[in-house]
Amino acid sequence: MVDIDPRSGNQASSDRSAEGGVRGRTTIADGVVATIAGIAIRETDGVHSVGKGASKALGAVTGRVSGASSSGRTVKVEVGEKETAIDVDVEVEYGVPIHELAGRIRTHAVDAVETMTGLKVVEININVFDVHIPDDDEDEDGSDGGGSRAGAPG
Repeated sequence: MVDIDPRSGNQASSDRSAEGGVRGRTTIADGVVATIAGIAIRETDGVHSVGKGASKALGAVTGRVSGASSSGRTVKVEVGEKETAIDVDVEVEYGVPIHELAGRIRTHAVDAVETMTGLKVVEININVFDVHIPDDDEDEDGSDGGGSRAGAPG
């Protein structure tokens, strides 16, 4: 966790004494930083999904539920007193230039985290683990062969 000095927007150590005009301190949990980064990354055009396997399936839920365990998060962060580092696994859309997408991911995540927390993002490590091909969804969704959906007139 990190404590924020409300007078300057910078982080302060938790044992720092209150000085004139300070009415308390703000503590930002690591999970908050991970959630902010995760939302910014998911909203980046060209990102199909964030996380692998079980974390990918649960990412939309655990990334937004307060109190979710860090082991289930799809974005991992290391938060220091004034800086943070971010690690993320992403699946990209086919046809998107990955090097350009990585730049957009970094820009969106840095802007969101630095604006909302005051922490300096020193690095974002992006692991592109797969490319999403649109035909893959059709094969998985239409596996019954009939193309009818439950509850639909057939």
